[in-house]
Amino acid sequence: MEEGQGEKGFEGLACYQHGLRLFKAVYRLAAQLPAHERYNLADQLRRAALSVLLNIAEGYGRYHYLDKLRFFYIARGSLCETLSGFIAACQAGYIEDEQLAWARTAEAEAEKSLNGYIGFLRKQQQGSTEYGHKLLHEDGPEYHISILAGSELPEHTIPDSQSQVPSS
Repeated sequence: MEEGQGEKGFEGLACYQHGLRLFKAVYRLAAQLPAHERYNLADQLRRAALSVLLNIAEGYGRYHYLDKLRFFYIARGSLCETLSGFIAACQAGYIEDEQLAWARTAEAEAEKSLNGYIGFLRKQQQGSTEYGHKLLHEDGPEYHISILAGSELPEHTIPDSQSQVPSS
């Protein structure tokens, strides 16, 4: 079966399929980068491309449309980050202009399909009847920090201006 044919769930979304194409290209590029880029450009590219896929999947799994949108917006930002990694790779001389052009087209297709799905979700507004139009969130712990007026902070918490100056 060809990719995307007959698949259901987030795997069948066009934006996910486009993101998957970029993801595969990123992993091929990362494997070809010099060893000194292993923990820099290669790692950042991999994380950005993976973030696209994971956020689309997580957004798809959420119920309320505003909760879904939050993850799809993050995925869209990660698409731009992935493209920026390709641009950096081209500027550093690791890929040719043609490869960058392909990445630009692939990112634009993914972004266009993601924007289309975002528009669909905005119109559908799933969950708004039950929960309204406010973003749902889980209640987290409350933190209370009190600082007494006029009290001195312990000496070790005050930044030492000398420690920020590099030694010659």
